[in-house]
Amino acid sequence: MKYNLLGKTGLWVSEICLGTMTFGAKGRFAAVGGVDQEGADALVRQALDAGVNFIDTANVYSEGISEEMTGEALKNLGVHRDDIILATKVRGKMGEKPNQKGLSRKHIINQVEASLKRLGTDYIDLYQIHSNDPITPIDETLRALDDLVRTGKVRYIGASNVAAWQLMKALDYSYYNHLERFNSLQAYYTLAGRDLEREIIPLLKDQQVGLMVWSPLAGGLLSGKYDRDGDRKTGGRRDDFDFPPVNREKAFNIIDVLRPMAKENGVSIAQLAIAWLLKQEAVSTVIVGAKKQSQLEENLNASIIEFSKDDLEKLEKVSKLEREYPGWMLDLTKQDREL
Repeated sequence: MKYNLLGKTGLWVSEICLGTMTFGAKGRFAAVGGVDQEGADALVRQALDAGVNFIDTANVYSEGISEEMTGEALKNLGVHRDDIILATKVRGKMGEKPNQKGLSRKHIINQVEASLKRLGTDYIDLYQIHSNDPITPIDETLRALDDLVRTGKVRYIGASNVAAWQLMKALDYSYYNHLERFNSLQAYYTLAGRDLEREIIPLLKDQQVGLMVWSPLAGGLLSGKYDRDGDRKTGGRRDDFDFPPVNREKAFNIIDVLRPMAKENGVSIAQLAIAWLLKQEAVSTVIVGAKKQSQLEENLNASIIEFSKDDLEKLEKVSKLEREYPGWMLDLTKQDREL
C-alpha cells in the first residue's frame, strides 16, 4: 500500500480509503447500504490487513448507524486507535428541528459530540463539512471547527462537495484570521466525470489541499456490470440509486476502451478505473466502498496496476473534457509566458 501526505500536513494516508456508506441500511442512503455488523467487521479487517489506514464515514450515512458500526468494528477487532485515520462529516439533516442541519456553530458542536459517541472515540482525525451551507456565514463555521481542533476533539478539518470559489474563500478567511484551514476536499472525480479539472484541481494544487475521491466508479457505471442498452449483467447499485449524474454515452465510450484493455491485462474494468485515478497527481486517496469482501479485494488490487503510455493516451482521448471558456482563452494567452 502506498501512502500520501494529506494536503499541506504531515499526515500520511493510504492511497485507498475504506468508505463505510454501505454499513447499515436506513434512511436516504439505505439503497447503498445493507452490510451488517459481521460484514462490517470483515471488511474493516480486510482493508487494514491490506495496509489501509484511512476510514471515511459520515453522520448521515444510515442516520448514524454507519458511524456506530464503524466504531463497533474497530472495537471488535481490537484496533489501536492511533493506528488509523478516522474521518467523518457534518452538514446533513439529523432531525426534524430547524437547528438539526447545516453548518451553524450549534449544529457542528452538537454533531461532533454525537459522532464521537457513535464512533466510540475521543477524537476525530479529519472532520469534514459535507457540503456548503448557503445560510451560515463561513466565519461562523470555520471558527467553530477551529475551536474543535484547539480542544483536541478534532485533529484536521476538510471540506466536501463545494465550488472552487467557496473553498478559496474559506482558505483565505482561515489564512488571514489565523484559523485552522481545510486540508482536504472530498469530491466526485472519475474517468466518466472529470469536471474537477476545470477549476477545482488547479486550486487544490496551488493551495496544497489534498483530494479525496468519492464514487470512483461513477456510482457503479464503470464497474462493467451495465450494458450500453441499459440492461444489467449482474445487477448493481444504480438499479435502485441512480446517482451521481453521468453522461452515459460518454461513459460507455470509455467502457468500450477499458474492456479490451482489461481483458488484455487480466484485470477488471473497475480496477482500471480506480488505477487511473491513483495515477492523477492531485489525488491523495480514493475512497472505495463494498458490500462483499470480493468487491473490496478487487478494488484494493487496483493499487498495483500500471498503465502503458499507449493505454493512458487512449483513456485521455476518450475521457477528456470539452473545451470551455475561459480555459481555451487562458491556454492561448499563456503561450508567451511559459518557461
